[in-house]
Amino acid sequence: MMGVYLQASVITSAFFSVLVSVLWLYSEPLLVFLRQDPEVSRMAALFLRYSIPAQFAYGFIQCTLRFLQTQSVVTPLVVFALLPLLLHVGITHAFVHRLGFGYAGAAVSTSVSLWLSFIMLATYVCLSERFKHTWEGFSTEAFRHVLPGLKLAIPSAVMVCLEYWAFEVLVLLAGLMPNSHMSTSIIAMCENTEAISYMITYGFAAAISTRVSNELGAGNVDKAKKALAVTLVLSLLLGVAFLLLLGLGHDLWAELFSTSEAVISEFASMTPLLIGSVVLDSTQGVLSGVSRGCGWQHLAAWTNLVAFYIVGLPLSILFGFKLGFHTKVVFLKHSAPIFLPTDKFDANLSNHCLHQGLWLGQICGLLLQNTILLFITLRIKWERLQLTKNGKESGFVC
Repeated sequence: MMGVYLQASVITSAFFSVLVSVLWLYSEPLLVFLRQDPEVSRMAALFLRYSIPAQFAYGFIQCTLRFLQTQSVVTPLVVFALLPLLLHVGITHAFVHRLGFGYAGAAVSTSVSLWLSFIMLATYVCLSERFKHTWEGFSTEAFRHVLPGLKLAIPSAVMVCLEYWAFEVLVLLAGLMPNSHMSTSIIAMCENTEAISYMITYGFAAAISTRVSNELGAGNVDKAKKALAVTLVLSLLLGVAFLLLLGLGHDLWAELFSTSEAVISEFASMTPLLIGSVVLDSTQGVLSGVSRGCGWQHLAAWTNLVAFYIVGLPLSILFGFKLGFHTKVVFLKHSAPIFLPTDKFDANLSNHCLHQGLWLGQICGLLLQNTILLFITLRIKWERLQLTKNGKESGFVC
């Protein structure tokens, strides 16, 4: 049945990818309607249009990854992720510089690389003898499992999207600030930095989700607890390592995004807040993975709704627009940044003003999210929370 479930998930992913594609096709007028800079909106819409094939491939890849992870297949996943990544560097250079696609070439190369990755994974599943009992070919029975699968898929998707969208909204809010080009650039750099660090945490989350559900299904409560503890410690160590790297090398990291001294200087003032959000994100990723493994995605979805949309984003708007939380950062040549109050700022010095309230509000949301998820996890009666073999879901026991 696992092969049937895989096909059902692919059908679901394709359906929602079509819906998102329609939104991306009309993203330019939508962004302009949201009062974003017209030129920025035009460039963003151009990138999204060329990224449409990529989202289909990405959705199919995620479905295939879950199919393989459930069967404890790890090494081939690393290989089939590393090979397209190495090819992606050359493909991107070719499309952007050699073939003359320019800005759109980055989106085209992403689409090509993701489809190569999916083709590799699909070929491996179809041809490997390892999956002869779990993959028995295509079947129309998959359509019967689409709607039942949505009962778990939708809460899980809502849980993840509510958090991702909250950070995307920050970019839209940054576009409403004075000097929107600078504001959106800095917030986008912070968001991408957060996303890159979260990719490793997301791997931990996927692993703990699969491991917890498998162990609870087998009645191994102690092993599920041990897996949670080990993964949480690894995630915290990752957060600390990223903290040190970003704290010591934030200028080198910023130079990978831009050669502008103004952008690099602005990013430096955001580093302390960014470090805090990365550490919080490393723990919540694991706790969210546990929620998926235990089958209470709906609780995590409500947690994310409250943490980010009732607390986080309103505080971001309050701090960034109403209270004007920002820092005047003075950068002298060959010196560390000096933080000065606005009323003592010397206009003759090189300076950049960055509203940090937007990111501070999201940190408040992340802190609340971690607190609630940790409380729920600690209050679980693990001995009573066991996923039955007949497919029935246990309720949340607290």
